[in-house]
Amino acid sequence: MKKIVLSTMAVLALGTSLSALTLYTDPVTGQVFTAPGEGRVKLGNFVEEKTVAKQNDSIAKIAEETKKQTTTIAKIEKDSKSVPVFAKADKLKFSGLTYIGYNYTNYDATLSDGTPNTRADISQFEIRRAYLQMKAYLLDDPKSYYRVTLDVHQDSKANGDTTDGDMLLRIKYAYVYLNNILPFTGVEVGIAHRPWHDYEEHTSWYYRDISKVLVEQKNGADLSNSADFGFNFKTKTKYFDSEVGMFNGEGYHATQLGTGVSFEWRTTAHLMGVNGKDKQTTKTYWDASFYGQYNMEHKDVTVGAITEKQDLIFGGLHTVYNQPSFLVAAQYIYSDNTSKIANNVSGQAGSGYSFNGEYRFGAEKEFRVIGRYDRWTPEENNSADEKDQDTYIAGIAWQQNENIQWVANVDVTDNENGSAREDHNGIAYMLTTQVEF
Repeated sequence: MKKIVLSTMAVLALGTSLSALTLYTDPVTGQVFTAPGEGRVKLGNFVEEKTVAKQNDSIAKIAEETKKQTTTIAKIEKDSKSVPVFAKADKLKFSGLTYIGYNYTNYDATLSDGTPNTRADISQFEIRRAYLQMKAYLLDDPKSYYRVTLDVHQDSKANGDTTDGDMLLRIKYAYVYLNNILPFTGVEVGIAHRPWHDYEEHTSWYYRDISKVLVEQKNGADLSNSADFGFNFKTKTKYFDSEVGMFNGEGYHATQLGTGVSFEWRTTAHLMGVNGKDKQTTKTYWDASFYGQYNMEHKDVTVGAITEKQDLIFGGLHTVYNQPSFLVAAQYIYSDNTSKIANNVSGQAGSGYSFNGEYRFGAEKEFRVIGRYDRWTPEENNSADEKDQDTYIAGIAWQQNENIQWVANVDVTDNENGSAREDHNGIAYMLTTQVEF
């Protein structure tokens, strides 16, 4: 196509470059002159015949070359196997994110009471997650859109249930985002983000490919997951932002129980302000957040013949300080349930804290040393029965480019003797490639 445009420009240039000769005549004598003079009348502009013939030959050659180029392009387009994409939207935007990894986990051979640990060691290549996302821009506002995210993960049932390990496809997010329905505030409606998880993963813990955040981690609080059916109001300003929403409460891959709903929130103070989107390798920021849930009728609690609904209530404090060369973050969580017939039947009452940090170096801060420590202590009837659950993570990462990240890490589980998760004690060696586009 560029060659055709250039050819057309060349024809126009040749047409304007023809040498013109202006002639004049004396009406009295009939003589013809090439210069103006007294009593002479202009006849017009004339081109020599040989010049016209020469230029016509050049134009003909250019036209023939243009014809050949047009034929070649038409053949290429005919042979192309691409299929047009049609949508009733102003714009479609696609993206993807995949965690590819290898995991070798060596569990402790025996438990603290001397009995053998029946949990088998792990050595396997994994697709930990594979997300495919589409945004469709349907409204006049360029920041409003519909989003759907597909989530691929391996079927691995808990409590010893058998599974064939199929890769399952499910919907992680499916919502409409309406921008600026209130000052500085938009809203997600559908299977939407819950207020906390996404914030922590994009400001202080960038390694979801090797571990979930404390509030979701199985060996941590395990209180909530990252998406649910409902709505979420999101407010953003330079020095403050928040998310406040109402959800089913059970999460995007669980069935709604009873008629209860979950009120959830996050409020964040940007103590140094925000200049655009925070990015760990280019900006300095300091955030302090308060987050939590009041999750009504979250679980059915049964003891003997008695069953009652249980509310889950938790709150957390979090802070993160980031400079291009390093990051440090810390948080504390406390949770409780309202069961009157039994304490901590769900295992979700308790308290815990987490620290994480990373040091970055290299010309573009592409190399990182990372570390994290989690502690969660489930609440029990007798405080003497409360057993700590500890997790240590250490590793190195290389951000090869904006699309690919490599991580090598160890993940140590060191739960207290007698803990309900003591059989998970051991060390995991992990290699991970994160692919994003």
